[in-house]
Amino acid sequence: MDNFLIKNNLDKERWWIAMAAIIIQLCLGTIYAWSIVKNELVVNQGWEEVATSLTFMISLGITGFAAAIGGNLVDKKGPKFVATLGGILFGSGTIIAGFGIHLHNFFVLYIGYGLIAGLGNGFAYVTPIATLIRWFPDKRGLVTGLAVMGFGAGSFFIGLIAPSFILNLGISNTFYVWGVTFLILIVLSAQLLIDPPRTWLPHNFSYPTGAKCPVSYSFKNALHASQWWILWAILFVNVSAGLGFISQLSSIARDLYNPLNNLSAQEIAIAKDNAGAFVVAIAAIFNGLGRLFWSWLSDIFGRKQIFSTMFLTQAVLYLIVPHISNYYFFLVIACYLLSCLGGGFATMPAFTADTFGSLNIGRIYGTMLTAWGSAGVIGPFIFSWIKDNTASYNNALYAATILLVLGFILTRMYHIPRNIESMMDDQNLNP
Repeated sequence: MDNFLIKNNLDKERWWIAMAAIIIQLCLGTIYAWSIVKNELVVNQGWEEVATSLTFMISLGITGFAAAIGGNLVDKKGPKFVATLGGILFGSGTIIAGFGIHLHNFFVLYIGYGLIAGLGNGFAYVTPIATLIRWFPDKRGLVTGLAVMGFGAGSFFIGLIAPSFILNLGISNTFYVWGVTFLILIVLSAQLLIDPPRTWLPHNFSYPTGAKCPVSYSFKNALHASQWWILWAILFVNVSAGLGFISQLSSIARDLYNPLNNLSAQEIAIAKDNAGAFVVAIAAIFNGLGRLFWSWLSDIFGRKQIFSTMFLTQAVLYLIVPHISNYYFFLVIACYLLSCLGGGFATMPAFTADTFGSLNIGRIYGTMLTAWGSAGVIGPFIFSWIKDNTASYNNALYAATILLVLGFILTRMYHIPRNIESMMDDQNLNP
């Protein structure tokens, strides 16, 4: 009876942990609204396009590599410590970025939002995912989708409030307010993150093999498996295309929007800015919903089938985007493309845990997020460089199409490691 009560209490407690994870991801996901900030700095304050976009590239690059360090720390120090550290760094880095903008100093901006906030984002991002995979072996795809849905939704909320914040407070003060808010929310939510007992499983749940759990690879053995590198490449391809697109999302939407002819030049500029922010906000909803939708489907149809579908459909749409002249049609396509970006982030943790087990998932998946860091630099850089040198995004969109076709080929090459299949009945390691 006592064991039954403990198990039921933990079954309820894990949903509070999931809620804390969502709040953390909501704060971290605000980084995807950078194109709104970039527009303000470039269009209205005369900052350079590539130099300003470099902030986003540095932050995403640092985030991906910090996630590898954070994943290792999660397995050693526990999730509460790592998430708290991440919250402190992310909040303080955002505040420092405000000083950089106020001083018109790129170096301070890069240190604050690029390095410090990027470190905090990586530490705090990987921690809830690794924790929830251990708490929800029965709903891996769904729960990681819920958590990282918050990451996608973060840019939605910021996309809605950013224009009015910037207009009324100024962009530097906006960063100060955001930084303090992130610091408080992430650090408080981090206090709820704990690992489950080593032998605990949800009520009425057992692995398909009966009393035994799937084998968990060590970090070293996982990196020696070709499947780890295939999954790394799949994530890199999906994120490169998606982040390159999202880094210029507001700008593309702004160019396509045609306001009324009887407006003044200033009113037209404001209308275009609002139109760009609107696309960022609405597409962010689908970035979040896609994380839940695609990861849920992956529980039903399998991770491989879902990634294959996302890659093929995205490739077709990236070919179509250069020929679009209608703002609202672009909005619909942007929503779908961002749903696939989010879906890739949500499905990959479960894909990794299915392949290598959950015992060392923090370090194994955290290191895999170096693909995110690499893509965060390469994708936005390619889009910005091509835009600066050709005055058009078309060639960047075609390059993204080629990448996505490559991603489809890599996905079809993937198979479960054969030695895992043979070891299922020989080992009984805790998840």
